[in-house]
Amino acid sequence: MTGAQYTEDDVIARITLLTRPQLISFVRAEIVMPLQSESGPVYRQIDLARIELLCELCDQYDLQEDALGMVMSLVDQLHGVRAELRVVLEAIEAEQADVRARLGEVLFQARSGD
Repeated sequence: MTGAQYTEDDVIARITLLTRPQLISFVRAEIVMPLQSESGPVYRQIDLARIELLCELCDQYDLQEDALGMVMSLVDQLHGVRAELRVVLEAIEAEQADVRARLGEVLFQARSGD
């Protein structure tokens, strides 16, 4: 495994809005899924970003666990679609100019509702 890894204590120290019961709740609900190491659960930088977002949603919108799970599922889906779109755009860029122009027209028409 590469990249920084954080213990439960590290995560709680770094994220000011986070409490230990919240973190445990996020893990039990499988909204956050730490890696397992010999010394216990460890969190990656991406987990910290996810936990920060969860804490903000709890704090600002008072969302409950089931709503948080749904919101994070939608966020995950959006990230997946963005990654797929990036691949499609790279494939389009590799095409000849006339193909790119035709695809551009089709996309423009689709966005404008024509």
